[in-house]
Amino acid sequence: QVQLQESGPGLVKPSQTLSLTCTVSGGSITTSPYIWGWVRQPPGKGLEWMGVTVYDGSTRYSPSLKSRTSISRDTSKNQLSLQLSSVTPEDTAVYYCVRGGMGYDYWGQGTQVTVSS
Repeated sequence: QVQLQESGPGLVKPSQTLSLTCTVSGGSITTSPYIWGWVRQPPGKGLEWMGVTVYDGSTRYSPSLKSRTSISRDTSKNQLSLQLSSVTPEDTAVYYCVRGGMGYDYWGQGTQVTVSS
């Protein structure tokens, strides 16, 4: 059974960089054909796809967030990380780590991140 667990600060100040880590168990992030990434949901809004890292290490980003987003991975720890720079209160959301294959079939429980001074 694949499990994903997000971790990171729950409060970030405006203009700073949001950093989250997803620890994956029950499956390797280097196994084809899976992709691993991040989805967020601001309060009262729908889900927003942010980007993914593919099993081969390549990355894909949402065009609207590409200039501020970086997704990396540590294969030795089976982890992927998200960095979102220059955050504003509009980046307040629940952030989910996800696995994609035939659809996004595994999700972490999500972690609330609030951007506030």
